[in-house]
Amino acid sequence: MRIATSLVLLAAATANAWITSSSCTRRLSVAMMASKGASKWEKKKAWLASRGLGNDGLPMVAASRGGADPAIATSDRVTIIGGGRIGSLLSSSTGGKTVLLGRDNVIDANDPGPILVCTRNDALDGIVDACPENRRKDLVFVQNGYLDDFLESKGLLDNTQALLFFSVTALGADPVDGVTSVNPEGLTAVTGEHAQAFADLLAALDLKCNVVAAEEYRPKMFEKLIWIATYMLVGTAKGCSSVGQAGADYGELVEQVVNELTAAVTAKEGIEFEDGTMERLTAYTDVVSNFPCAVKEFEWRNKYFYDLGDDACPTHNQLLRDCAEKGALGFELN
Repeated sequence: MRIATSLVLLAAATANAWITSSSCTRRLSVAMMASKGASKWEKKKAWLASRGLGNDGLPMVAASRGGADPAIATSDRVTIIGGGRIGSLLSSSTGGKTVLLGRDNVIDANDPGPILVCTRNDALDGIVDACPENRRKDLVFVQNGYLDDFLESKGLLDNTQALLFFSVTALGADPVDGVTSVNPEGLTAVTGEHAQAFADLLAALDLKCNVVAAEEYRPKMFEKLIWIATYMLVGTAKGCSSVGQAGADYGELVEQVVNELTAAVTAKEGIEFEDGTMERLTAYTDVVSNFPCAVKEFEWRNKYFYDLGDDACPTHNQLLRDCAEKGALGFELN
């Protein structure tokens, strides 16, 4: 009897200890989860702050309508318009010396530093028009596509321009540099008054950038335009999920279009491309192989070639029409 009673008491004590231990374990687990959550939030706040953004993701130092904040109007700062993937990345390279503006914020008329325009192409017109006249020479354009006609219409054809051969897949993601087996020096290039300052910003991010003269920049600009116009179009026409698939599955068609567009540019612009265009573009595609295919910003990209006509760009133009027939374009092809 005594033995039975002892066994019952022992079982009760063991169960109580297990319940207490389990409860403590749950409390410890909850505490650890809360600690991890707080740590993640602190890291996010630090990342936002390093890009000139507040906890709500909005610029902390943006000037409002009616005048710039004098506390940030210093000549050693770089003004960046656009807080997206590229603008946020570039702002992180300045050690806090960044004025990060939205497209509707006011540009300081008294700051002589570069103004990096990191927005979509369709915002450029409004940004240039709103820029103080004396600051327009400081605008630095980093957009993809054919900008010559637009820049010439604004009297800004000699402004600093950059070709970005690196990708940033999401806001806050690490950039993937366009360093390839064919071009270990990198493909990113910049020209103009603020070229060296821009290259220094990229160097702070361990991204390579080549400062080049205007006459050297122009063929590189058209090569990037040809890459975008070709791989995005072939991939869309053939239902590819990425530029890598377009190059791998339809390599002959890609090369045919690249050769066609290169010849068309040479005929129209008188530009001679360095030997090895296809090799350079193929190697770059390998670096950014997961980039999705889509025919976008037609006015700034494929339209240049489409307007040259079927005699100059027959394959390219037919692929565009094929996409239109399938409803794969987000615009009307006239």
